[in-house]
Amino acid sequence: MDGRILLKCVIFMCLIACSTGRELKLKDQGTIYNHTLATILVEYAATVYVTDLTELFTWTCPRCDDLTKGFQIIELIVDVKRCLQAFVGVAPDLNAIVIAFRGTQGTSIQNWIVDLYWKQLDIEYPGTKDAMVHHGFYSAYHNTTLRPGVLSAVKRAKELYGDIPIMVTGHSMGGAMAAFCGLDLTVNYGSQNVSVMTFGQPRIGNAAFASYYSKWVPNTIRVTHEHDVVPHLPPYYHYFPEKTYHHFPTEVWLHNLGFELLAYTEEKVCDNSGEDPSCSRSVAGKSIMDHLTYYGVRIGGEDGFCRIVMNRGLTAYGTVDVDGNVILSRDIPASVLRMNVESNEKGRSI
Repeated sequence: MDGRILLKCVIFMCLIACSTGRELKLKDQGTIYNHTLATILVEYAATVYVTDLTELFTWTCPRCDDLTKGFQIIELIVDVKRCLQAFVGVAPDLNAIVIAFRGTQGTSIQNWIVDLYWKQLDIEYPGTKDAMVHHGFYSAYHNTTLRPGVLSAVKRAKELYGDIPIMVTGHSMGGAMAAFCGLDLTVNYGSQNVSVMTFGQPRIGNAAFASYYSKWVPNTIRVTHEHDVVPHLPPYYHYFPEKTYHHFPTEVWLHNLGFELLAYTEEKVCDNSGEDPSCSRSVAGKSIMDHLTYYGVRIGGEDGFCRIVMNRGLTAYGTVDVDGNVILSRDIPASVLRMNVESNEKGRSI
């Protein structure tokens, strides 16, 4: 019996070593994936789903702790009419501006997935020939209250803290908006050091757009999980590569290997094609449950409904337009960031 246990342990260690070695080899080739950073950003992608605006704005919600502790929101934008939500703030541990976009709410996700199965490319992306994108995802960022709110907050953050890195994240449709935001900041506003990390993101454009995107925002990671259905949508038709939706790189596929006591999760860094056939495309995208959990973090609406809760005390920090859309904003002294960064110099290394 002891011999069997020892043998299992040896096999398990060999599997881990092989997996780790491959990841290191890919890193030497310039791969930008960082596990620790991913586990931090996934918590921001989950927290932006919180509907209690008081708890979210003051960063006192149950999710507003752990790896995101100390985060300071500069602006919280809620497009009530379209059920969209995003925030911009400063993360002292990362010494970075973090922008997070909320994805589709729980009760509507099944209908949304059905719609994506039939969605065609329907709008030309400005500035590059032959590039086409998904009109709904493009409009959710560009044609709502989110974009002006986010850009205003980024401008104020840079005035307060200087040209620190910008990290954009989101889950599901929030990942699609995060990608358009990262591209917007880089191409239209000349922002430097912009990175994007999304979780369970759908395809948002064709191959020409994917090529254009990866040129301008190379520091991008799309994390996919097991059989998550959403990264498979809208469908990719390999017989029509120029006319179909196409992911941009780089994908990191989280999937289980081994069995029983030897089971572990591999974080596979995929090739630079955006459509690596050995990653999530190697399995059927059929699971909504895999879509709602990343790195052990549950991501999605608290009750699935599109609603907000806001304390009257927040009115001093915000404005409400004729459509009921809410923008809450505040200035944070630059000394707060400097103090927290200095106190964490000997802490967690990212």
